[in-house]
Amino acid sequence: MTSSDALERARQSFSSRAWSDAYDALAAADKQASLSAVDLERLAIAAFLVGQLPHSVNAWARAHREFLQSGDPVRAARSAFWVAFVLLDLRDVAAANGWVARAQRLLDAGAHDCVERGYLLLPAALRHAASGDPAGALARFRQATEIGERFGDPDLVALARQGEARALLWMGKIPDGTALLDEVMVAVTTGEVSPLVTGTVYCSVIEACQEIYDLQRAHTWTTALTRWAESQPGLITYRGQCLVYRAAILQVRGAWPAALDAVKRAQEWFARIPADPATGSAFYRQGDLHRLRGEFTQAEEAYRSASQWGRRLEPGLALLRLSQGKHDVAAASIRRAVDETRDRLARSELLPAYVDIMLAVDDIAAARLAADELAQIASALDAPLLHAQAAHAAGAVLLCEGVAQAALAALRRAWAAWQEIEAPYEGARTRVLIALACRELGDEETARIELDAARWSFSQLGAAPDVARVEALSRTHPTAPTAGLTAREVEVLRLVAAGKTNRAIAEDLFISEKTVARHISNIFTKLDLSSRAAATAYAYEHGIVSPST
Repeated sequence: MTSSDALERARQSFSSRAWSDAYDALAAADKQASLSAVDLERLAIAAFLVGQLPHSVNAWARAHREFLQSGDPVRAARSAFWVAFVLLDLRDVAAANGWVARAQRLLDAGAHDCVERGYLLLPAALRHAASGDPAGALARFRQATEIGERFGDPDLVALARQGEARALLWMGKIPDGTALLDEVMVAVTTGEVSPLVTGTVYCSVIEACQEIYDLQRAHTWTTALTRWAESQPGLITYRGQCLVYRAAILQVRGAWPAALDAVKRAQEWFARIPADPATGSAFYRQGDLHRLRGEFTQAEEAYRSASQWGRRLEPGLALLRLSQGKHDVAAASIRRAVDETRDRLARSELLPAYVDIMLAVDDIAAARLAADELAQIASALDAPLLHAQAAHAAGAVLLCEGVAQAALAALRRAWAAWQEIEAPYEGARTRVLIALACRELGDEETARIELDAARWSFSQLGAAPDVARVEALSRTHPTAPTAGLTAREVEVLRLVAAGKTNRAIAEDLFISEKTVARHISNIFTKLDLSSRAAATAYAYEHGIVSPST
């Protein structure tokens, strides 16, 4: 085969979107004879799509020089933009800024009125966003959109409009932002934009949906991205992110083995793309899944790997410490994370865990403040997932405050919301609290039914720690008049009568030793007792426990 035949075959592979074949063939042809600027563009695109990002930078830079030498500064400026685009993926911000400045100088020197000026507005918009100025980002993105529309460039319009949408979301304009996201996705799903831009927009839109807790949209576009990626042989660059997003949705939907498989496959993809920051998200998701299954050693390892890739470990690591019975460590971790976080969306990711951990360490006042804040965020964003989390948190706090009837109402709302979202694990957690609220109201039969249902759900999911907790709660239920004791105080009294220490009781009931001590103090006060021995005698005398228990 002649070099010209080989090059023609490489171009055909590129046209048919067989990216791996195209990259190999173009790279081979380039070794035989230096490629033209246009073929170098093809090589750069193929290299990017198969995950060879440094090679993509090199090919774009060579294309830039070829266009300059041939007297085409506008095309050279566009190549310079794409060099910067890939460098930003590699987190080389300084070099990316240098290439943007070079491209801008070329266009200014010739006073060129061209679509490339719109592309060069995108990095400026991203800088505004990174500095906490979404309004400034929105203005730049809108300028870029106008230029893209004026020159009829669908790639620029898609990139700029998704940027507009995300800026609107950051500004709290959720309906406007999501409407624009949907409009952008029409162009993407109908094939109006190039593969280089398609994957970028898919990932950005899915990330935006997850940021605002719009699981339905995230699921829709993740499924579409999966189909798009699988239709193109050798495509690597977007598959890792796709799998991480998919794992997050599968986790919520209760398909934990499939989610864990998706995470592991994502890590395999990322191993072929050095320095991809999404690697940290893959390890973090893996840590969460192991934690929920009770595989604490594996969870610890995964979280540590996520940290090495720069991923924040809260709330996952704090929840792991809570599951391990290290309540004070968990509380210190989650308090620090919440105190350091100012962004509303980022706080909403932390607040549900913060409520759980504060209740575990008996800081009901802090839990109440966090639950109220979560409710405010849910109201502002109007996201079903946040509404469910807020109702669950409110119910948990009310239960600890001793307002069982109000707690039950909030928890029923949460349960209905989890059903709508199809989130079985969170739904089962809510049913445990419903059972405890029913116990507080004296309805032991309903409490038992709710606990049985929760145990079944946890067993189906493989949530071993939660199964153990439900079994402990099922073994400790009131069987006789309790002289004004709450259901939780009766549970503690039964365990005191069984001879257990405060630490053992805390482990059985998944609460802190401080909370156990408070319950015991309340028991002594309500029953006018002064010792554990007296409390044990009272429990046997009044049928709260029996000799066979």
